[in-house]
Amino acid sequence: MEGRDVKLLLIEDDETTAAFIAKGMRQDGHVVDHLTSGRDGLMQAMSGDYDVLIVDRMLPGLDGLSLIRALRSAKVTTPAIFLTAIAGVDDRIEGLQAGGDDYLVKPFAFGELAARVAVLARRPPAQPVETKLTAADLTMDLISRKVTRAGQELDLLPREFALLEHLLRRKGRVQTRTMLLEAVWDLNFDPQTNVVETHVSRLRAKVDKPFERELIQTVRGAGYRIEA
Repeated sequence: MEGRDVKLLLIEDDETTAAFIAKGMRQDGHVVDHLTSGRDGLMQAMSGDYDVLIVDRMLPGLDGLSLIRALRSAKVTTPAIFLTAIAGVDDRIEGLQAGGDDYLVKPFAFGELAARVAVLARRPPAQPVETKLTAADLTMDLISRKVTRAGQELDLLPREFALLEHLLRRKGRVQTRTMLLEAVWDLNFDPQTNVVETHVSRLRAKVDKPFERELIQTVRGAGYRIEA
């Protein structure tokens, strides 16, 4: 394979297949880290320290689709190739919709895999990925999906987590009701309900009410923000 050396993360539980791929890639001068567990692969890939991921769909602990969905949810954009025996058209579509960049069916020719890796590796290197968001004594861990304040873990529902994550990523900036509806509820219109106000109120009850300092601020006539 021509071009710069590529750093690969191979997540494949079949040792024979993994050894075949790793040997060929290393002979081409590339760096290969190999893991057999989906959960271990997810944790490793969260670093954003790889040029390309090669991911089997059927993995112990966490399947490949869920692994890639979790990465994309955490804003990890490392290009990923699904390598799998699941060959149906609908399965390929599902893999791409989950966030995969390519889909190669077993059995495969090593040369084809190498060429596909080369194409994905030509993309600009991924930027460092934030795995923790903070504001004062509030911390959100995007890998473990845990939120703590002053060392106390907060029990947030999925929509509350998404709302808080959006505010934390834009710390100090006012977010209007429309912005929140689009980002958290995926609504491009105003449903004329108080869904935003209700969820902000519930979030405040967990994030602010038990503590002395309020972090979620209302900017009258504008929207909401997390104190910078």
